[in-house]
Amino acid sequence: MIELFAQAAILFATSLGSALAALLLLSFLPQRRGPATSLSGNIRALEQAVFLFADDELIDSTRSARDLLKAIPGSGTEWQRLHTFLSQRIDGIDDALASLPDRGEVELESRGDAEIRVAAEWLDGVTRVTVTDLSAEGQNVVVDGLSHRAERQELEALRETLAAAPLPVWRTNADGAVSWANPDYLDRIAEQRGAEKGGLITWPLPSLFAAAPAETREPKRQKLSTGAGKSLRWYECHSFPAATGTLNFALPADREVKAESSLREFLQTLTKTFAHLPIGLAVFDRKRQLALFNPALVDLTSLGVDFLSARPSLVSFLDRLREARVIPEPKDYHGWRQQMSELEKAAESGLYEDTWTLPSGQTYRVTGRPHPDGAVAFQIEDISSEIALTRHFRSEIALGQSVVDTLREAIAVFSTAGELILSNTAYDRLWDVETGSTLGTVSITDSSRIWQASSAPTPVWGEIRDFVGAIEERAAWSAEITLAEGEVIGCRCVPLAGGATLVGFARLGYEGEDVHTCEEGTPALAALDLATL
Repeated sequence: MIELFAQAAILFATSLGSALAALLLLSFLPQRRGPATSLSGNIRALEQAVFLFADDELIDSTRSARDLLKAIPGSGTEWQRLHTFLSQRIDGIDDALASLPDRGEVELESRGDAEIRVAAEWLDGVTRVTVTDLSAEGQNVVVDGLSHRAERQELEALRETLAAAPLPVWRTNADGAVSWANPDYLDRIAEQRGAEKGGLITWPLPSLFAAAPAETREPKRQKLSTGAGKSLRWYECHSFPAATGTLNFALPADREVKAESSLREFLQTLTKTFAHLPIGLAVFDRKRQLALFNPALVDLTSLGVDFLSARPSLVSFLDRLREARVIPEPKDYHGWRQQMSELEKAAESGLYEDTWTLPSGQTYRVTGRPHPDGAVAFQIEDISSEIALTRHFRSEIALGQSVVDTLREAIAVFSTAGELILSNTAYDRLWDVETGSTLGTVSITDSSRIWQASSAPTPVWGEIRDFVGAIEERAAWSAEITLAEGEVIGCRCVPLAGGATLVGFARLGYEGEDVHTCEEGTPALAALDLATL
């Protein structure tokens, strides 16, 4: 029996010792707190943003209120910044705060998805404003520190970017009212009002630009006044649909507008200049549609203004010219169309130039020139009078040559430079040459060599060369020369107008025969005045 009690005592003592040892070990291990203890220890109870203002001066605020003020961008006093923040989100906040001394307290809630409540109380000259975030009310929101820091850095970067943007950026709600704007937009408002940039701008903000179609995303050009008596600024407004309204951008377009205005003035100047040109001008764009023409084209082609104003194609334009008989009548229509196709290709490379002789007797010079961006310009010039004058001159020249060819005296006319510019048949026959195809290329030196080779030695040829090249005042003179076969010829040199020189040769007979000369000692036909031919 005693032994049984001893065993029980030993078992009890062993269990007690094990329990005590276990408790001792647990006291050295880190204690693990329960969920309730963790939340109460690490999460501070959510705090409302409460502000106390005496007039416009902030005299006290909670920590949440100070954090909210830091997050509101812009300049001004704490009351101005808080007022700006609330005006963007709550309708009627201005009237409510203005009536606060009479009503004692007011409470308003935001519109849209902002989900905030504002309660204001009047306490003997002190205004107490409480801002409550309805979306977080009654909730314990746990935010990861790294995520919160990354979001805050991204928010600061976005704010800094939009604040530095050199163009107006703003958001509008579903009603078209401005719900947010960047500093450049606010500066444009201050500029219109004549206020200092960066000053206080009260909400709601005015809409400076008309809404652009956000669905098509087509830019809309708009002008904005910079104040009374000042210049205008032009903008290309772009609008994009957003989750809570429309996001708008106004890109400065002053340079584009100025460039377009200069181009328009330049085109007007060109149009006025082209209007007085006697040359018809037709410019076809890269699609070969008529882009520009002047009144002279209407007069020369007899094509109606209505037809040309309809911007016909190059093929239609040429077809209408053919119908109006302004193009030489083709014998083969298909060949003519091929020729017109080649005309276009030649004009593209700047090689086309042709003379059109019309059935009416008129003559047109047509020139094709390439222009930038693949355009082609055709110039049609009436050269009928020029052609008639040229033909008249050619007829007179041919008549004069015929008269000179009937003379028995061999004559040659040299220019100031000593080039042979005129001769007759008697000259070719006397010296056995063909000058018809060499006029302008044979010099006095070349001619004197021919004369010298067919005559006895004489200093006359050198004197003639010096006479032709002389620039001082000259007088006519004559001499006699004996050819190699013994025939005597009379030679005379006569200065002509413009520094030209006439050299004439007349057959006088052979040595030993009577040689007939004029009274002045010149050959018998020298009395004929060829200076007028």
